Amino acid sequence: MVANVTSFGRSGVYDWLIQRVSAVVVGLYVFVLVGYLITHPDLGYEQWYAFMTCGAMRIASTLALLATLAHAWIGLWVITTDYLNNALVRVAFQSACGVAAAIYLVWGIQILWGL
Repeated sequence: MVANVTSFGRSGVYDWLIQRVSAVVVGLYVFVLVGYLITHPDLGYEQWYAFMTCGAMRIASTLALLATLAHAWIGLWVITTDYLNNALVRVAFQSACGVAAAIYLVWGIQILWGL
């Protein structure tokens, strides 16, 4: 049995719940974006820029980014613990995924908030 040291939640139930909640957050975010695109057929750059840089969309985009990273981390953790039996390979892959997630988080925040 694999120890639960690199899991995102405290147990399988918390991981399951985080995956479901993060999927709903990302789904709602995509629904809002698609709805905006459908209701604005002659969308120009200026209008899109104004929409994406308003405070509510920056917050929603940040939440979607965090939800995507949490969802991906749990999914990759489950896959690696199921299919990578060599502990060294598993830890190396999970570490690489963690570094990539941290880079994407910092990069995403810089893009969204202009930091």
